Amino acid sequence: MEPQEINVGIDTSSKQLDIYVRPTGQFFSVANDKNGIKDAIKQLQPLKPQRVLIESTGRLELQFVCAADKAGLPIVVCNPSQIRSFAKSAGRLAKTDKLDAMDIAHFGEAMKPRLSTLKTEKLREISDLLTVRSQYLEMSTMQKNRLQRMPKSVHKPIQTILSTIKKELQSIDKKLDKLVNSVSEWRQRRDLLLSAKGVGNVLAYTLMSELPELGKLNRKEIAALVGVAPMNRDSGSFQGKRYIRGGRHRVRTVLFVSIMSAIQHHPKLKPMYKRLVDAGKPKKIALIACMRKQITILNTMVKNNTYWDESMA
Repeated sequence: MEPQEINVGIDTSSKQLDIYVRPTGQFFSVANDKNGIKDAIKQLQPLKPQRVLIESTGRLELQFVCAADKAGLPIVVCNPSQIRSFAKSAGRLAKTDKLDAMDIAHFGEAMKPRLSTLKTEKLREISDLLTVRSQYLEMSTMQKNRLQRMPKSVHKPIQTILSTIKKELQSIDKKLDKLVNSVSEWRQRRDLLLSAKGVGNVLAYTLMSELPELGKLNRKEIAALVGVAPMNRDSGSFQGKRYIRGGRHRVRTVLFVSIMSAIQHHPKLKPMYKRLVDAGKPKKIALIACMRKQITILNTMVKNNTYWDESMA
């Protein structure tokens, strides 16, 4: 008789971790702090689970994930929307902390997702700095809009805020450069990515921290992972419009900003965009096609460890 496959589902909040073990039915809760996490790991290790699944909530799960990975537990960080869709498909409409933990464990048993590869501490720091940088840019845009709308009597404090934001952005960029320069492998990867037309530091650092699979997958897989691969919507004789969904939102957002510049100057993407628009394609569809082309080019460059060459496009 084969041993039971143990899947552990963990529902996360700022104060508490609710933990369900499937198929034994064991359930317990601990505080979402250093001592509570230590206690949870102590209880889970003897069970030798196949997977310990926890939803990605932004940062609430991070302390447990890092501690569990260090303790040798097989961690899977799940997409919350996938868990909820799975629960609905299984007929679960009610929602409590315990039921959520049960659904996460059931998802692991049924879908058998791959274990997550955790970022190193420095890569997490790069990711956090990029998040803060993005927030500062949003604040800058808001203040610039206010500057246009508000009377001159209040321009000075707004300009002071903009000046402060500019200094903070410069400080963040210096920290990002220092982090990447501290690891020769990252420095080489950054320089390789920067050799490509239309790639700046922000896109390069985002790909390094948020898309470690770059160069390890084929062109279709990497496009699907980013969320720029067209999905079919056909049934019988009906053929619906192709669409994109899911993927790495942060990567796709930064890639989109990069493409907006690339279609003005890129030797390959500019004529590609024009050709698609002239053929009657909506501009949004043309932009997504260019994004897909750009990410597949970068994927090939990293896979082959080769710098930019127009012939590969």
